[in-house]
Amino acid sequence: MARVESKMVDLGSEAPDFFLPEVRNNEKIGLYDVLGGHGLLVMFISRHCPFVQHIKKQITNLASEYLEKGVRFVAISSNDVANYPDDHPKKLAEMAEEEGWKFPFLFDESQDVARSYEAMCTPDFFSTIKKARLVYRGQLDGSRPGNDVPCDGRDLRVAMEALIKGHKINLDQKPSIGCNIKWKD
Repeated sequence: MARVESKMVDLGSEAPDFFLPEVRNNEKIGLYDVLGGHGLLVMFISRHCPFVQHIKKQITNLASEYLEKGVRFVAISSNDVANYPDDHPKKLAEMAEEEGWKFPFLFDESQDVARSYEAMCTPDFFSTIKKARLVYRGQLDGSRPGNDVPCDGRDLRVAMEALIKGHKINLDQKPSIGCNIKWKD
């Protein structure tokens, strides 16, 4: 498994817009359909990636806790499904159902959204405030497959708590590490 770090995009950048199909019902959803509340967490994930498999239960836990507190979530998969069929929308829909995810899971077939966010790996996390300005980008926590760091979502929890309370988010943010996005040829 390749280990790729996320690109640390400039904080304060405007979150790129998107309009993508939801994998469970094919309904198109855009950034401004999900933006609001105390902020939005955009997650670039995939089904086959061992880094995502390692944290998917923590994503479920975070969403269950923070959706109730007004933080919105959206997952996006941008992998090439011709070479990675486990990341086909039908398989992604199965994953969302298996995990009980109550947030949109979108498919970026053109890979344009991943490019516009400068997403590099799965998982890759971007958090915005109400005006679609980037306030967090980086890791869920320091846990990785095979290390002994607890998978507790610490880094994202701290950022989301600051969003909810209207506090500044710590600028000492660490890049996510995961599988590279599987780009089309």
